[in-house]
Amino acid sequence: MHSTNMQSSKLLKLIILALMGTISLLLFFLNFPLPFLPPYLKIDFSEVPAIIAALIFSPMAGVLVEAIKNILYLVVSGAGDPIGVTANFLAGVMFIVPVAVLYHKYKGVKSIISGLVTGTVIMAIGMSVLNYLIILPAYAWFMGWEDMGPQAKWAAVSLGVLPFNIIKGIIVGMLFVPLFVKMRTWIEQKQAKLT
Repeated sequence: MHSTNMQSSKLLKLIILALMGTISLLLFFLNFPLPFLPPYLKIDFSEVPAIIAALIFSPMAGVLVEAIKNILYLVVSGAGDPIGVTANFLAGVMFIVPVAVLYHKYKGVKSIISGLVTGTVIMAIGMSVLNYLIILPAYAWFMGWEDMGPQAKWAAVSLGVLPFNIIKGIIVGMLFVPLFVKMRTWIEQKQAKLT
């Protein structure tokens, strides 16, 4: 009997993660560019379901939702751009994990806010470094462009990637804090029931 309950609990967890990944994908398609940044950098709210999953279960659950979203995006869009999808996955993980870790350690709105700030800083710096060293050169190679020089990469990072990730973290954070306040009781109930 106990193993049946464990199996149904694991199945329910998988269903919830798949559902969160699908909602995340839908939110990923509802994106918009910022007028003063390159048009390929678009704001979306697809990290929100991943954060919720990470708060209910664990940081790894949030990572799984990010993975599901990006794999589904590759399948649904037929986009032949694994570099952009990989970059989106890495940015999401850098943003979500600090929120979940701080929340699980301290619980409460303050830990969510400090996690969002920490996640924004880690995502902004981490994606800047990754873009400079790996992602931009990989894009250049993938698209058949000439290799970007250090000045072109620095300009792309400092005028595009860095401000974009800071702004995205702030916008998603400003949306998520009131959402968390409204959903906190539900999240805590799900935690108690599912973990």
